[in-house]
Amino acid sequence: MRHARRRVVRRVTRLAAVGGLLLGGAMVTNAVASEPPDPSIGVPYSARPAKSMGTDLVSRLGTSRTAGSWVDSAGRPVVAVTDEKAADEVERAGARAKMVRHSMSDLKSATATLRSAPRVPGTAWALDYKSNEVVVRGDSTVSASDWSRLTDVAEGIGGFVRMERTEGTFTARVNGAQPILSTAGRCSAGFNVTDGTTDYILTAGHCGPDGSVWFADDRGRDQVGTSLKGSFPGDDYSLVKYDSGRAGEGADVVAVGDGKGVRITGVADAEVGQKIFRSGSTSGLREGEVTALNATVNYPEGTVTGLIETNVCAEPGDSGGPMFADGIALGVTSGGSGDCTAGGTTFFQPVTKALTELGVKLIVAKQAGGTGASPAPAASQGAASPGSSAPVTGEDVSGLLTRLTDPRNVGPGLLVIAGSLVALVATRWIRAEQDRKAYRQYYSATWG
Repeated sequence: MRHARRRVVRRVTRLAAVGGLLLGGAMVTNAVASEPPDPSIGVPYSARPAKSMGTDLVSRLGTSRTAGSWVDSAGRPVVAVTDEKAADEVERAGARAKMVRHSMSDLKSATATLRSAPRVPGTAWALDYKSNEVVVRGDSTVSASDWSRLTDVAEGIGGFVRMERTEGTFTARVNGAQPILSTAGRCSAGFNVTDGTTDYILTAGHCGPDGSVWFADDRGRDQVGTSLKGSFPGDDYSLVKYDSGRAGEGADVVAVGDGKGVRITGVADAEVGQKIFRSGSTSGLREGEVTALNATVNYPEGTVTGLIETNVCAEPGDSGGPMFADGIALGVTSGGSGDCTAGGTTFFQPVTKALTELGVKLIVAKQAGGTGASPAPAASQGAASPGSSAPVTGEDVSGLLTRLTDPRNVGPGLLVIAGSLVALVATRWIRAEQDRKAYRQYYSATWG
């Protein structure tokens, strides 16, 4: 009986500590919580992402007659159009039309010209659908001469290219946080995915090259898995294959801090104007808005294209963490500038492209009364929410603690053990907090 009690206490201590450490990122359930696989928790998402009305109208009308779409503050889709006939068609469909001068073909031609110019690290550009412009940004590392040369290129394109200087530096956010660690650095897990046979963590490609071994602890004792099929630069995604091959119970949950999580029920493409949430192991859960799509960022390590631009903040160690809204997976954190004190710009790798290129499917929550999750709309209508809540661990820690401390079930000796457990958990949390602050201070010089 004594040995059985010890095993239970060790189990609860482990789960409680994990709950304190998993501030953001996907549940690394099999490696961190050591839960057995439970195929009833989630099923692979195999349907095509749901298209919004604005995206569908842009697709139907073509790139020469439109220049993107977004959602306004009331949640109504808006489509930029270049002719009256297209405007009438948009209005008849129930969306709002905005007449613009430059088509999507013009905007993409401008970005092609920028890409063909000599590469300048520390610059980025994206399509601003609302202003009908291409916005080019240069961070604090870009010299005056390089900025002047890039400005000359922009002026040669035309008056719809806007040049802006920004504070900080555009960096890939790999350093300084939990929950997955390797010799390549520290990152946040993104979403759990599967190829039907083996389960993986989807995270950022810049977190580490193929073959990087990841751990759930800083002593290298709790191995999670190994990186493979990464793409960076160009794209920014990779898979971490679970050593056991299974993500385990809770694979459909992403952590948002304080032992809480959000169930993921589907995947979709992001929309400009969409309210979104990002979770990372350094800065926790943060809220923002999609400001542009098809962004290009010239990191010091290389150029990444096709990114989602947002005004949500992020910090070192948040790399690879999930972006979502209303339980819908949208992206994994790539990089950006600023921090969560002053704010900044953060870029995300679209999940839809990563899933297609990697040949995997998102593991999502099973719907009540059904065999699996069905496609859900992107969170573009009204105020968005993170999604339905769920505990981040595969076992009810609070319930176990209640049973342990119930005098009707156990003796006074176990109450003493429970008290010691609380002290151990508090000590672990303090050490984790000190470690997090130390890493943030160490990497502040490269953060900008």
